[in-house]
Amino acid sequence: MMIQHIDDYNQFKEAIKEGITLVDFFATWCSPCRMLTPIVEEYSEKNETIKVIKVDVDKAHELATEYGVYSIPTLLIVKDGEEIARRLGYMPLETLEDFVEENLTK
Repeated sequence: MMIQHIDDYNQFKEAIKEGITLVDFFATWCSPCRMLTPIVEEYSEKNETIKVIKVDVDKAHELATEYGVYSIPTLLIVKDGEEIARRLGYMPLETLEDFVEENLTK
């Protein structure tokens, strides 16, 4: 599934409204964010059922503020518009897969 880049509030709300969405809050200048990008891309390619969106905190600071994102990268799992889990910092693919899986089976 293709990763959607979002920097508009309404676009974000529409994207997370239904189903499971993995949200990656990042910044282009952030080294851990740049390290995480290929991991998130690989995850997206392997998992057709989960939408993946990336939100640049410099372009969408109101979204980052609303969701309490003060550290990047921050990954959220959103189910039908509601945040169900969050994780900060870089993680390898296996950790990302475990993070999503364990939070979807709660």
